[in-house]
Amino acid sequence: MSIPTRWTEVVDGVHRLETANVNCYLVVTAEGMTLVDAGLPGTLPLLDDLLAHLGAHRGDIDAVILTHAHFDHVGMAHRLVSERRTPVHVHPRDQRLARHPYRYAHERARITYPFRYPKAVPTLLAMTAKGALGVRGIEAAPTVHHATAVEAPGRPIALWSPGHTEGHCGFWFEDLDVLMTGDAIVTLDPYTGGTGPRIVAGAATADSARALSDLDALLTSSARTLLPGHGEPWHDGAGAAVTHARRVGRS
Repeated sequence: MSIPTRWTEVVDGVHRLETANVNCYLVVTAEGMTLVDAGLPGTLPLLDDLLAHLGAHRGDIDAVILTHAHFDHVGMAHRLVSERRTPVHVHPRDQRLARHPYRYAHERARITYPFRYPKAVPTLLAMTAKGALGVRGIEAAPTVHHATAVEAPGRPIALWSPGHTEGHCGFWFEDLDVLMTGDAIVTLDPYTGGTGPRIVAGAATADSARALSDLDALLTSSARTLLPGHGEPWHDGAGAAVTHARRVGRS
């Protein structure tokens, strides 16, 4: 199994950086650049390659906004903060997790998943190789609030969708017709290898029942394109994705 490392422009001005089946997104607008999530530490060379392609550098990133503060979404943030003082924004209920990105609640024991779902093992090993075990926490500003535009280029509207973590938020870039779903809905579950819209397995989700229920927050977005934290883009809107995820249920 080949684990991809690449960047692609998924819609005009929105670039997906994919490392070991972990996605983050660089949004380029006339006002500046916003990085949605910070991937794994091993994503940094890929980010530099994309920035060079754009004629830019790390210092041109105006803000990082976190859908949530698990280690695989905080990965590069420490370098950007320490080197460039890049502001990082998160929902207040994930601020503590941003400081300690491994101290997260999960409703099921993680150790059983590689045995139950062996097809997910290559992804988990690839994540480890790209620095998943060496992420440093950061002090993020608790400035992300539900149904409010984030003060960052593109001014995405935060859609609080807890369950995966307490402070998980999606980000709706209305002018770009794009919804960043983080891990509220993914199209690849790194713990099971399952594909198609779904929530992440209980190995990394605090409350699956709440995660499924609170997908309603994403339905306020009219965006056709959903960009998840793991897996391929979804182009059939939030309604179809939520219906599919609820049909799959928890794992």
